[in-house]
Amino acid sequence: MLIFAIDDEKIILEDERRILEKAAEGAEILTFTRGKAALDAVLEGKKPDAVFCGIEMPGLSGLEFAVKLKQLSPETRIIFATGFEKYAVEAFRLKVHGYLLKPLTVEAVKEELEQLELVPKKTTPAEDKLEVHCFGHFDVYWKGEPVFFTRKQSKELLAYLVDRQGAACSAGEIAIALWEKESCGKVEHNRIRVLINDLKKTLQSIGMEHVLIREHRELAIRKDLIDCDYYRMLEGDMDAVNSYRGEYMMEYSWAEITNADLRFRRQ
Repeated sequence: MLIFAIDDEKIILEDERRILEKAAEGAEILTFTRGKAALDAVLEGKKPDAVFCGIEMPGLSGLEFAVKLKQLSPETRIIFATGFEKYAVEAFRLKVHGYLLKPLTVEAVKEELEQLELVPKKTTPAEDKLEVHCFGHFDVYWKGEPVFFTRKQSKELLAYLVDRQGAACSAGEIAIALWEKESCGKVEHNRIRVLINDLKKTLQSIGMEHVLIREHRELAIRKDLIDCDYYRMLEGDMDAVNSYRGEYMMEYSWAEITNADLRFRRQ
């Protein structure tokens, strides 16, 4: 596998090279301080599998570079690595494949490469996953034993994150689901903070706090650490499909939307 890294700051570029070497073991990493030099390499016959590129660069900007690269090498995956969030909309309008905020980490880069199927996903043994039952009532087990939650809404928060399938959830989205609040004020923010801390303590008690991901004031779960009947049904597992009886997280009104979709799939 061939990966390009482009950044006009040499120190940052060297750090990114080391990170890429760890995230994509065995890959050839070529670094460039200018987008034009990288395009010249492509014209010379080097077609990278992926390019990690800055956006605010002298000469050819990252956005301009992406347009030209897609013309020369349409199969190349383009991932912007930048310190600026403001370009995200424009980046995805160009149909780039990823948008990472600096500083990069080995974990973030590896996850991006896994999503693009450029490196094999690390699988977690079933016995090291949180067992979640969504069909019927929502229940959580760890190594065959039920997980007890000190607050009902901490459990509901986890259920909502599972329902979202790893998508990042804002405080506003959580407030709408849990309390049907159209806006998230100070009171709701404080309540959410209490629930997150309580959920973390529950997961810490079984050594699974890393199931939660909290970044940029958003919350998500790691799907790869959860063994879930709902997820297995979506993947086409016939045992999971047959175990669905038209009931999904029955105790939560917001779950009826997903349940309607599951019923439709069974038709």
